[in-house]
Amino acid sequence: MSSISSVSGYSGYSPYSVIANGGTYVSAAQGASELAMQERTKQQVGGLEAGSENLTSARSAVRVQDGAMEEVTGYLQSIRELSVKAMNGTNSDSDKKAIQDQIDQYKKGIEDIANNTTYNEKKLLNGSAKDMVVASDANGSSETVSGYNMTLDALGIKDYDVTGDFNLDDIDKALDKLTSSRTDAGARTNGIEYAHGYNTHAALELNGFQMDKEEDNSINAYQQLKTKQVLDLYQATLQNKKQKDEEEKAIKLMA
Repeated sequence: MSSISSVSGYSGYSPYSVIANGGTYVSAAQGASELAMQERTKQQVGGLEAGSENLTSARSAVRVQDGAMEEVTGYLQSIRELSVKAMNGTNSDSDKKAIQDQIDQYKKGIEDIANNTTYNEKKLLNGSAKDMVVASDANGSSETVSGYNMTLDALGIKDYDVTGDFNLDDIDKALDKLTSSRTDAGARTNGIEYAHGYNTHAALELNGFQMDKEEDNSINAYQQLKTKQVLDLYQATLQNKKQKDEEEKAIKLMA
C-alpha cells in the first residue's frame, strides 16, 4: 500500500480517499448507497452499545435489590423460628419478652434494609421507586427495573408481637410477598441478561460486517486506482508518441 500512498496526482481521487481512510466512505461522492449503509451500521452499533451500558446499570440495580431481599428473607425466617419458640405454654412473660426483643432487632434490620437499599440515589425497596424503564437499543426496545416495598408496613408485620396474641400466618404472608417479589426480580434479571447478550452478539456481528465491507472497499478502491494509473500511463504514452510523430513530420517538411 505504501507504493500507492507515494503516487502523486491522486490525492483528490475518491478511490485514493477510500484507501487512505481504511475502506471507510467519507462522502456521498464515493458512493451514496454505500455511505448510507455504512452510517446505518454505525448507528445500529452505537445504539446497541449505548443500550448495553443501560442494561449493565439495570442489571446492577436488580442484583442490589435481590441481595437485599435475600437478607430480608433471612430476617423473616429467623422471626418465624422465634415465633415458634414463643408458642410454648411453659414460657414465662420474661421469656416471651426476651424473644420479642430479638424479633424487634430483626424487624429493625428489615426496616433499615428497606429504607437504605439504593442505586444511583434511588431507594429500591421502600416503595418510593416507580418502574424504571431503560432503553436497550436505538429502536425503542426497553427493559424495566421495578421498585418493591419491603417495609414492615408493606409486609404486614409492623406491629407483630409475640408477647400478646399473634398469628404465625402474618410471617408466612410476608415471606410469600417477598418470594413473589424475588421471583419477579429474577424474571426481569433474565430479560436483562438476554437483552445484554443479544446486544453484545449483534454489535460484534455488525462490527464484523462493517470490517468486511471496509476490506472489500479498500480492495475495490485499490483496483480502481491501479486501473486509472494504467489508463493515465497509456494516455500519456499516446500523447508522447503523437508529439514525437508531429516533431518528426515537421523535421521532414523543413528538409
